Amino acid sequence: MDEEEDIILPEDGKPSEGEHFYEHDEVNPDDTITKVTGMYKDWFLDYASYVILERAVPAIEDGFKPVQRRIMHSLKELDDGRYNKVANVVGHTMQYHPHGDQSIADAMVQIGQKELLIDCQGNWGNILTGDGAAASRYIEARLSKFALEVIYSPKITDWGVSYDGRKAEPINLPVKFPLLLAQGAEGIAVGLSTKVLPHNFNELIDASIKILKGKSFQIFPDFQTAGIADVSNYNDGMRGGRVRVRAKINQIDKSTLAITQIPFSTNTTTLIDSILKANEKGKIKIKKIEDNTAAEVEILIHLYPGVSPDKTIDALFAFTACETSVAPLGCVIEDNKPRFIGVSEMLKISTERTVGLLKSELEIQLSELEEQWHFLSLERIFIENRIYRLIEEETTKEGVIAAIDKGLQPFIKPLKRAVTEEDILRLTEIKIMRISRYDSNKAQDKIDALEGDIAQVKHDLEHLTDFAIAYFTKLKEKYGKGRERQTELRIFDDIEATKVVLRNTKLYVNREEGFIGTGLKKDEYVTDCSDIDDIIVFLRDGNMMISKVDDKKFVGKDIIHVAVFDKSDKRTIYNMIYRDGKSGPAYIKRFNVSGVTRDKLYDLTNETKGSQVLYFTANPNGEAEVITVLLRQVGSIKKLKWDLDFANIAIKGRASKGNLVTKYPIKKIEIKEKGISTLLPRKIWFDDTVQKLNTDARGELLGEFRPSDKILVISQTGKLKVIIPELTTHFDEDMVVLEKWIPNKPISAIYYDGEKERYYVKRFLVENEGKEESFITDHPNSQLEIVATDYRPVAELVFAKSKGVQKENQVVDLEAFIAVKGFKALGNQLTTDKLKQVNLLEPLPYEPPAEEVPEPVVTASEADPEPIDPNIQLDDDGQITLF
Repeated sequence: MDEEEDIILPEDGKPSEGEHFYEHDEVNPDDTITKVTGMYKDWFLDYASYVILERAVPAIEDGFKPVQRRIMHSLKELDDGRYNKVANVVGHTMQYHPHGDQSIADAMVQIGQKELLIDCQGNWGNILTGDGAAASRYIEARLSKFALEVIYSPKITDWGVSYDGRKAEPINLPVKFPLLLAQGAEGIAVGLSTKVLPHNFNELIDASIKILKGKSFQIFPDFQTAGIADVSNYNDGMRGGRVRVRAKINQIDKSTLAITQIPFSTNTTTLIDSILKANEKGKIKIKKIEDNTAAEVEILIHLYPGVSPDKTIDALFAFTACETSVAPLGCVIEDNKPRFIGVSEMLKISTERTVGLLKSELEIQLSELEEQWHFLSLERIFIENRIYRLIEEETTKEGVIAAIDKGLQPFIKPLKRAVTEEDILRLTEIKIMRISRYDSNKAQDKIDALEGDIAQVKHDLEHLTDFAIAYFTKLKEKYGKGRERQTELRIFDDIEATKVVLRNTKLYVNREEGFIGTGLKKDEYVTDCSDIDDIIVFLRDGNMMISKVDDKKFVGKDIIHVAVFDKSDKRTIYNMIYRDGKSGPAYIKRFNVSGVTRDKLYDLTNETKGSQVLYFTANPNGEAEVITVLLRQVGSIKKLKWDLDFANIAIKGRASKGNLVTKYPIKKIEIKEKGISTLLPRKIWFDDTVQKLNTDARGELLGEFRPSDKILVISQTGKLKVIIPELTTHFDEDMVVLEKWIPNKPISAIYYDGEKERYYVKRFLVENEGKEESFITDHPNSQLEIVATDYRPVAELVFAKSKGVQKENQVVDLEAFIAVKGFKALGNQLTTDKLKQVNLLEPLPYEPPAEEVPEPVVTASEADPEPIDPNIQLDDDGQITLF
């Protein structure tokens, strides 16, 4: 560090422009201040530049960081086809990399674990479990055949000197493949970082070929840990993009889940730790975890009886590392400067560089071939024309050269360049034995072969794009097998944490004092809840509030209703009658609640002081009850009691005034009949992309569902279940039927019975709605051929050839073939012949019975207010008139 300097301040006591000080803006002229401007500008900038250029960020030219490039160079120098101890490679690399051996060993292990450039032997660790590699003295490595083919080409390599000036090392390796995108890269420098995600080997080659053909392309990440990825917001790998990655979770049975693939950037250890932490916090409820991971991932999650597997899967995605979010950031070094670019641009640059490298190699090859042709032709002239005899009398080197040059002149016209002194010296080095055994025909064959090679290289140079396409195609054919995409691409549905979190605590309320919370254990129990839930509260004075669940919280005195709030719930309808002011008229209204600000009071009345709620119900499916209104005896009121049906009241916003019930004081309101839903049936779709139900018109429409309607699910394994259409339900990949269930609609199936070794057909109705059951025999070899839910299905039987005889196909009307029998019935034997295939044909025409549709609900007028009290009517001017 430079020595400290005393700074002389100007007369005003303030530093001049460009001088920087620590701590204080106002400086005492008597103090000695250390000037750090030069240190900051020079030293820190030098350090930042060094970390960016020489350590953390890969070069766009070859995709390597310096340490990786030096490792690959050392492996090439040590390469003799046999394995080398990694410790030996590390020591050799230290000639080029001025840092510790451990950093080199760690970088080498990372390259080896990607299974592309290094052929590894020994324990190199496990990316699935997070286990580290063995010590570098125990493990061995050599270059892979792929690395030898695409990375090295000394004749077109740009060389520099090592840090100590003793060795030559490559500035960039001539990599003829998008290696950076295949392997990915991650690094943190000073002031910037990089995160290039790995992509699929074959897809990169296909995309490079498309670039060369001028076609559009897209590339997406592919991870060694497999898993499922949502790349809809990938943003071409640039800043601001995001990739969501999930584990692959399968349901083994009703109490066991299996994780078979894990998200990128996790391992089984960190994944299990996150699951255990979520279990400890009460977000999920699991019995135990078994880690059976070896060559492949297998984590078994055992659930307690009664715990929903579907809900647990969503909770694992919401609260554990089973779903992670990765933010890519494409930063590379180009011309000794950091540059932020997307993966598409990286691939274009790599492809163009590959074409340039191939061109350079062809040009060098052409030059070498032409040089061989030149000397072979010159040698032939020299021998066939016995020019070597001209030097017998010469006694000096100069005389020898002059004599040969003079002797060659009559014959050099076919040559493609002038004869140099170097050429003549090479001729003098020809051994007498070669001259004596010289075969003119063989020499001409060699020259002809060279001319063919020269013509081919010239053709390749003239058609360089086609040559590059053929090069990439050859790479894919040679090394692409076994490198198919591992990560499945899907679009994820958003999981609301409040819907899947385990209700791990209890909510209590003190209605009179106005407190709610999980710590009021001596007060009234309301419901189970989680610590991330919102709670909705209605007060007697007509106010409403939504607040986060807490240990104890004051919301307002005289609570009439409290519940867990779901902001996306549009089907819960609140029925309410309130008095406007201390002695005003009563109004009736129906409304739902959504889109509110937390901890804000909302007045549901006409905002008149002294208003009071007289009647209130919360209805999860829009139920509308019939109530009886009883009035107090005031004056000459003729009718003190009448019924009122909430089904006749329109559902409006929470801020609506409502319809006038009566002008007179209400004595009491009683429920006469429980309500039925007044909402329209809910349309439900199935999105095959995410394998889930939705109400957002995504995927295939399953139908309109009333509260009592259910869904029929049949799998390829011959299992059937009828379930409530909950949007959180997960469906297996082997599902073959998913539709709205019609109880009286028969199901038809053709299956092979493994025990009897015969084909059977059966028709049946579902008998146990809430239970998953198999409708084929349970023999291991039994299998379902076809299943149909049409009223009159038709199947085509395609027979296998038997003893050289091919039986004609047979069409079977299943309705005529067998009557509807019990669920567990074996069915009727279909045929004794072996079947090659069973096809389901178009069903026969049938008119299904019409479904009963409830009468439409008649709602009150939208005009406010409308009197319901039989003692009141409106005159032509809209004024209230008493009977």
